[in-house]
This record gives sequence, structure tokens and C-alpha cells, in this order.
Amino acid sequence: MARTVIIEAAGGAEQLTIVDRPVGEPGHGEVRIEHRACGLNFIDVYQRMGLYPLELPHALGMEASGVVVSVGEGVTHLAQGDRVAYAATPPGAYSEERVMPAAQVCRLPDDIAFETAAAMMLQGMTVEYLFHRITPIGKGDTVLFHAAAGGVGLIACQWAKSEGINLIGTAGSDEKCEMARAHGATECINYSDVDFVEKVKDLTGGKGVNVVMDGVGKDTFAGSLDCLRPLGFMISFGNASGPVPPVDLLTLAGKGSLKLTRATLFTFLADHARCQEMAQHLFDKVSSGALEIAIGQRFRLEDVAKAHSALEGRKTTGSTILTL
Repeated sequence: MARTVIIEAAGGAEQLTIVDRPVGEPGHGEVRIEHRACGLNFIDVYQRMGLYPLELPHALGMEASGVVVSVGEGVTHLAQGDRVAYAATPPGAYSEERVMPAAQVCRLPDDIAFETAAAMMLQGMTVEYLFHRITPIGKGDTVLFHAAAGGVGLIACQWAKSEGINLIGTAGSDEKCEMARAHGATECINYSDVDFVEKVKDLTGGKGVNVVMDGVGKDTFAGSLDCLRPLGFMISFGNASGPVPPVDLLTLAGKGSLKLTRATLFTFLADHARCQEMAQHLFDKVSSGALEIAIGQRFRLEDVAKAHSALEGRKTTGSTILTL
């Protein structure tokens, strides 16, 4: 039996409950993992709320690190005793132990700690695909990144700096802006004090940015389009403030033939080879020192409701993990 966080109905953080569940043995293409730490992400909140519906009751959690206990038939890239980490479907990472598909589970280098791995897999591979899998972004290009002091944002600031990309961040306080700058942002805008669109135009000499990476959603979407230069690329990848309303395609034409995508990490991770390649790219960045993963908050598994409330209330910085 393993303690596991589940929901039986969609709703607020009070829906999160801990139950003891049998683990079982891995079948074909599966592994059994004993977790050391679990990551907390906004996708978990979306699933809990019902924005991303699950068949209920269902376990939650998309990211964790641990040790392989046993390996099912047909699994060749992992072995019993391997240190591993993952960001993967189906949800179920908020648990002491689980059986899951092996394809998206990645062998963890010895120099990366379990807590670090649990804090970085989903957010780090999100940054990897944002910078490398959607549109070419090269040295000297300028990117606008919302929520730059969050878990994804602090990784994005460092990633951009490591590749010579100018990153203009936004955040909700001077303290958070300073944190983004300390992690490599060229500049960071406190959207509580100034209009971020006007400030972006000022910082870019009126030209706008090459790419916007927006995980906030409804509250920033329209302004984000106004920050792009002609032929710029808008990457929407989250809904922290709520889903974006329908978009009139003529708006994109009128603002300079803009490009728009709504991307999801798990589309990119679905292919085993690409997933392993993305993870290795992330591991290399961390091992080289180009990325330092900031764990801003640690909660015990039994305090998962408090963790969700903190994340939703935008009271977190960096990554948040659940310890076991």
C-alpha cells in the first residue's frame, strides 16, 4: 500500500484527500517507482478544478523523482535500482510509490539530487520546448516571458541567458522582478506599477519582441499580442488567470501577420525518443551549472491542500515540491 493523493470530485483544494492504495507490479512497458519527492504544477490545479477533466476518482501529480523498484517486460532503457525522474501522464505522482508507463521515465544523473529533479522536470522541459521546439529563437533575439519569477520563469531566465537571448520578464512585485533579474532576465517589469505593453515598447525602441511566452492566459493575452513586432510569434502555454477567450484571426493579421500557437508539454513528450532527448538537454544544462533550480517551497505530502492554495494565490516563487 502507498499513500496517494486523489480527488473524487472537481473543485477547490479541499477536494484533495490522501488514501492508501495498492501499488501492484509493473506490466509490459511499465515500471514501479518508489518516489523520493514530487513536483507541484499549475496543471495539477487545472485538473483538480476540472478545467482539464479527469475520470474520477483519480490520483493527481505529473512529476516526481525516485528509484526504480521493478521493471516490466519490454522495458530496455531502465533497470531496477536506477535513479529516475519524470514529467508524464497519467497523473499519479502525488504518491509514495506507483506503477506507470516507462517510456517517459528518464534515468537521472548522479549529480542531480532527487528534490532538484522533482522541482525541474515539468518546468524545465517546458522551457526546453518553448525555446527549441516551436520556432527558431537565436542569440540576440528578444523574448517576453510572463510570470518570470515563477518556477518555469526562473528556469526560462537562466536558459535565455545561457544562450544569449534577451528575456524581458513580467512579475507582480519589485521583489519578484529583482529575483528574475538575478536569474538572468535582461529586464523585468512590475505589472502592478506600469503598463507592461508600454514598457516593452519603450525597452525595444518601439519595435516589440520576437516571441512572447505566456503561461498566464486571460489577463495578459491581449497585451501580449500588442508586444510583438510584425511576424512575431505568440506562444500561449498556460491559463494561470483563466482560459483565453476565442481569438479573431483577423486580429493577428491587423497586428502584423502574427503567429499564434497553444502548446502543451505532453504533446512533445509523447514520443519516447524526443522525451529522452529533451530530458538529457535539461540534465546537461543543470549539470553544467547553466541552470540552478530554485525550490521556493517545500510541503509534506499531507499538506498538499496548503501547497495548492499557495500556488493558486500566487504566493510562491520558484518551484514547489511535496516531500515524502
